[in-house]
Amino acid sequence: MVSYLEKVSAFLNQLLFGVAGIALVGMVLLTCTNVFLRCVWLPIKGVYEFMGFFGAIVTAFALGYTQMKRGHVGIDIVVNQFSARTRRILNGINYFICMVFFALAGWQIAVWGTTIWRTGEVTETLRIIFYPFIYGVALGCFILCMVFLVDLLKVLVEKKVPDR
Repeated sequence: MVSYLEKVSAFLNQLLFGVAGIALVGMVLLTCTNVFLRCVWLPIKGVYEFMGFFGAIVTAFALGYTQMKRGHVGIDIVVNQFSARTRRILNGINYFICMVFFALAGWQIAVWGTTIWRTGEVTETLRIIFYPFIYGVALGCFILCMVFLVDLLKVLVEKKVPDR
């Protein structure tokens, strides 16, 4: 069960990470193009809006992958002094709390996206609907929850501390 969930999680996180990479490349290209066009007094309309959308997608879609690779900053000077069993218990509690937090965050972000969708709100300059990007951020939170669930199950079932 844990290995199946881990494979599904890894696949979904690789997919979202790829989309995040494409969005990041889009941000770079759009910024460079806009800088060049500003030099000739022809800036691109709505660059600020696109940067916000793409930035949200890059950040949210990279969360789970970064957690899988243990790329988030962790200060464990004190925890490393504890026994393996104590570290495992503390990591399990941490994974559970993080999983609940990001589940609640994803849920509330999705609720907000639904509100934006129902009201028909669009961006000011380009009139782009932005609820899909809000749902994208919620998706990133839910996929991060899946990573925390896999880590928690490893701690509980396999009785091991995932490597840092």
